Amino acid sequence: MKSWWITGALALTACAQAPTPKAASSTPSATETARLQQIGAAVLFWSQAQRDANFPHMERVFPVHTVKTGRRVRPLPDGAPLPIPAAEVDAFIAAQNVAGLIVVQDGKVRLERYARGLTREGRWTSFSVAKSFTSTLVGAAIRDGYIKSVDEPVTRYIPELTGSGYDGVTIAQLLTMTSGVRWNEDYTDPNSDVARMFTHDVPAGQDPTVAYMRTLPRESAPGTKWVYKTGETNLIGVLVRNATKKPLAAYLSEKVWKPYGMEADAVWMIDQTGKEVSGCCLSVSLRDYARMGQLALEGGRGIVPANWFAQATAAKAQTGRPGYGYGYQWWTYPEERFGAQGIFGQSIFVDPARRIVIAMVSAWPKATGADLSGPRAAFQAKLIAAAVAN
Repeated sequence: MKSWWITGALALTACAQAPTPKAASSTPSATETARLQQIGAAVLFWSQAQRDANFPHMERVFPVHTVKTGRRVRPLPDGAPLPIPAAEVDAFIAAQNVAGLIVVQDGKVRLERYARGLTREGRWTSFSVAKSFTSTLVGAAIRDGYIKSVDEPVTRYIPELTGSGYDGVTIAQLLTMTSGVRWNEDYTDPNSDVARMFTHDVPAGQDPTVAYMRTLPRESAPGTKWVYKTGETNLIGVLVRNATKKPLAAYLSEKVWKPYGMEADAVWMIDQTGKEVSGCCLSVSLRDYARMGQLALEGGRGIVPANWFAQATAAKAQTGRPGYGYGYQWWTYPEERFGAQGIFGQSIFVDPARRIVIAMVSAWPKATGADLSGPRAAFQAKLIAAAVAN
């Protein structure tokens, strides 16, 4: 749910304008490198007008790699309209600054709404919803034979972590954020790890995530304590990239976008070394967010091992809230539901028993808060109840 972005208030009024888009798959220039180390700070402090302008067009602000779709598009045919008053949907969209809402049941669209200038053809940023896409690439790499199993040590694929707090940590423990390595995710604290990760000097030729993460001490035995760590999802991306020898955007295109039939190209923001920031920063169309939920619901046949999503969406760690847990970069909820979440109101919610996927993209007035997530959960429950009723 958190982002990798650096904390600190910077004046970036220009970001609300529409600068010339960056070329896809470009490597940042020296100027862009410095900007990447600073500009991200402002995302948390953008005005509402800036969020509205930039969330659907992050490639205009940051350099990206493109996740290319194929020729075949998986249909999302219309289903019976959801029996819920339009005025109630309108009120929720307005109250939550929702840009896109879609409800899919049995693979059919029962409700689809757009606002705030977003259209079916447009994209919206994911923030940490991207984490669930990244973990799916681990499953794909295991099926392809690039990775043997989640029980392997992380250092087998990221040898630069040898001698650090990640000695003896397995891929599974990285996926569940139970490495035992100390981390501070507080993005209101300029001294937190998530704030410092992309500001420290990186020796030439080293990956910035690895260079920072190897400096962190261990605070508990691996597998014994859950702590939310965006830096560890970034490590997962490094691990997949090292194992496959492919850029993450290219591998996501090869393993998910093309075979599953995503409708539109996605874009993935890159760091100062030209590598995808795998803990966040993927911009996707609303329908393709729904397709990702559908892929997980169906089990990802031909893309990941047969039991991958059953394992990935089961609670492997407890988050401190009864009934709520964490799997392989998926959040788990009561009634065996699961989902992906990102700050400022991004979500994919899956109810396997009722074969329902709800995808939502938003521009909340702040990153997170119970006053926003609570009403969203209540509205998701109303949508499910309406779907079950008819």
